[in-house]
This record gives sequence, C-alpha cells and structure tokens, in this order.
Amino acid sequence: MLSEALTAAAAGGGMAVVQSAGADSWAWFRVRCARLVGRGDADAEREAIERLDRTAAVLNAVDEGDRERVRAVHAVLWQGEFASLLEALAQEERDRLVEQLVQLTKEFGADDGPQGGAVSGNTFHGPTAVQTGDHNRQENHFGSGG
Repeated sequence: MLSEALTAAAAGGGMAVVQSAGADSWAWFRVRCARLVGRGDADAEREAIERLDRTAAVLNAVDEGDRERVRAVHAVLWQGEFASLLEALAQEERDRLVEQLVQLTKEFGADDGPQGGAVSGNTFHGPTAVQTGDHNRQENHFGSGG
C-alpha cells in the first residue's frame, strides 16, 4: 500500500494526463509521460503512448455533458497506472520516479486547453475570488478576521 505522498503523486499524474489531453502541450506531455511510465523500455514507452493517445481520443470525442465524468474516470485510471508503477519499484527508484512525476504534474497539471483561463457557467453565493493565468499567487481573506 502506498503512502499518502505517493498516492498524491500518482493522483497528480492522473490529473495531469486528463488536463493535458487536447491541449497545445499534449505532444510534448505524452512523450515525457511515456518515458516516465516506460522507464527506459522502448516497448513499454510505445504501449504508454498508445494508451495516452486512446485517453486523449476519448476525452476529445466525449459530449460536453459527460466530459467531467469521463475525465474523472480517466484520471483515476492513470492514477492507478502510476500507483502500480510506484509499488513495483525499489525505494531508490520509487523516490526518483516520484520526483519526476511531481515535476511532470507541475509542468503540465495546469489546464492549458482551449477552455483554460475562462470562468463560465458558474454561480457564486457569497464572497468569491477568481484568478486566471499561469504562475500567479492569490491570497484572499474574507470576513472580519481577514
């Protein structure tokens, strides 16, 4: 069983896959992700590319009404892929993979797809702060204690 930190790294990787699919950065992401999953094995990298491409095809073809559900399913599938990989490795290699997975998530985890940076169809009741853009920092304090 994986620790919380390893599970979080695997979950972040799963989210990075679904957030990158269909984005401008997809071609580069899929190569980096396949290398990470393949661990130097060319056949494993090719298989990972095929699975990543199938994921992207499904996510790009899904109806708008089902998009979030399908994204969530594929995020969990890829989380499982990364978790299985982490469980199979010795500690030193696992630590190295976690570093690479965290870096991949940092680089590609933000949604830079066609709908990125937009706030649409939201209803807010009460104090709300919305920020868009890359590498921003936002600090919000609501109420009298702020």
